[in-house]
Amino acid sequence: MLAGVELTSAGELGIAEPEETGTTFFDNCMIKAKAVSEASGLPCLADDSGLCVYALDGAPGVYSADWAGTPRDFAKAMRMVQDKLGSSDDRRAAFVSTLILMWPDGHYETAEGRIEGTLIWPPRGNEGFGYDPMFIPEGESRTFGEMTLAEKKKFSHRARAMDKLKAVVF
Repeated sequence: MLAGVELTSAGELGIAEPEETGTTFFDNCMIKAKAVSEASGLPCLADDSGLCVYALDGAPGVYSADWAGTPRDFAKAMRMVQDKLGSSDDRRAAFVSTLILMWPDGHYETAEGRIEGTLIWPPRGNEGFGYDPMFIPEGESRTFGEMTLAEKKKFSHRARAMDKLKAVVF
């Protein structure tokens, strides 16, 4: 339940995930929101998110989940980030989340949330998923991989995007 609204997943409605062919978080989010809203006739909340590394021109970015190939292997993906960074002193990165709330008439609202941080090597911690063990959020000394879910939530890029979206919609 979100602000008195019952949420149902596209899968629960029998709607297949569309192919994400966009080159930005907004593009992929729009593809998902539009496909599900059109197929269901209901408002749709969609998310696209990933890790953007400044010294890598924003990569892996929208390709974060599949950057190391299929099947998804985040240990390999983290190693690829490290290898591409090489000896670069610029270890800045951000987790970014774009949300779109789309109505069946095509009207939509969008918001972006981000958390800035620094990448470390080797990765530390076994909590979270994806690139969490190599990402230290600003103001912290621990990686997301070393934090409990409750600790990590206070930094959530998705929560930040949702707060912005709720301020516009509700």
